[in-house]
Amino acid sequence: MQRIIFHIDVNSAFLSWTAVKLMSEGWNDIRLVPSVVSGDPKDRRSIITAASIPAKKLRVKVAQPLSMALRTCPSLVIVRGDWEWYKLCSDRFIAICRSYSPVLQQFSIDECFIDMSFCCKAEDAVSVALKLKDEIKTRLGFTVNIGIGPNKLLAKMASDFEKPDKVHTLWQHEIQEKMWPLEVRSLLWVGRKTEERLLAHGIKTIGELAGMELAQLINLFGRKFGQQLHDNANGLDDSEVETEIAEAKSYSAERTFPKDYTNPKDIDRALFKVACIVAHRIRRDNFRAHTVSVFIKHKDFSVAQKQMSLAQPTDITAVILNAARVMLGELWDGVTPLRQVGLGVSKLTHEPALQMSLFEEPKMEYYRKWDRQYDEQQEKL
Repeated sequence: MQRIIFHIDVNSAFLSWTAVKLMSEGWNDIRLVPSVVSGDPKDRRSIITAASIPAKKLRVKVAQPLSMALRTCPSLVIVRGDWEWYKLCSDRFIAICRSYSPVLQQFSIDECFIDMSFCCKAEDAVSVALKLKDEIKTRLGFTVNIGIGPNKLLAKMASDFEKPDKVHTLWQHEIQEKMWPLEVRSLLWVGRKTEERLLAHGIKTIGELAGMELAQLINLFGRKFGQQLHDNANGLDDSEVETEIAEAKSYSAERTFPKDYTNPKDIDRALFKVACIVAHRIRRDNFRAHTVSVFIKHKDFSVAQKQMSLAQPTDITAVILNAARVMLGELWDGVTPLRQVGLGVSKLTHEPALQMSLFEEPKMEYYRKWDRQYDEQQEKL
């Protein structure tokens, strides 16, 4: 039986959700004018987290500093993000999607997959998706795109076709016409570095990537990522829509030193390395952590440990590392020789979480970019 997978993606989620709330308070629809969602509108260092279509047409970009956007568009309407409201909108959106299929996997705060294989026939998929799309718009006041395909990859690719408020299909027989002509960066999981390497080898489209020899891709990107690129470019993906993931209670890593360390720089370097390992693992498994813990082992094998609760669950290496550094400063006097240092995270959640500091901290996008590059490197190993 052919699988039928829907990928549902809210159009400009933060801006749309903000617009719905403001309209209930008597505002005009900010989606129709150049507008953005950011942190403190009075702080020109704030980072833009969402932009309306009219703003994007004026070259205002997500992750751009507010000051730069204002130089491009001085009349820009700026509204502050509201995490609690976004969470409520997300919950309502997911509840409607779940009413169409109990086999649902939330991919982020504003998108999810549902497996419709046992809920409708392939020939009826578009009409069912249109019904779902229109129900969300009528009941919640914002629009979504829905992609339909035989697997998660193709459904996700389809939902990224023309926006907003659209339903698109990408069946296996449509790949050559609809997907292969797209630029290679349009393929899921192809980041900037991967695109640059492919362009350097003359690969500009997904179709050209699909035609590459597997051995050549493995030589360029390693066995695991090379195989993934080859499969994805050919529309192959056998991953399930996972309604539940085997729940890990915690993640941890430690570093035992070849000799007892007393130099703070050596200790911090070790803490950095284990933070990278732990953060990568929870991102890989789609977790975020509420609690960070640090432990140290002394020369006499005695152990000291401490834990800290975070204001928001996170998967960002820098946030985890900074919490660990604070605790290390409380645990270690900076002089006593250490044999081992370790870091752990616990109180894990799959719940998509928007780091509120993204609205406040201009460096947060840099941290996320660094994490993405680190993850890409790990996948090639």
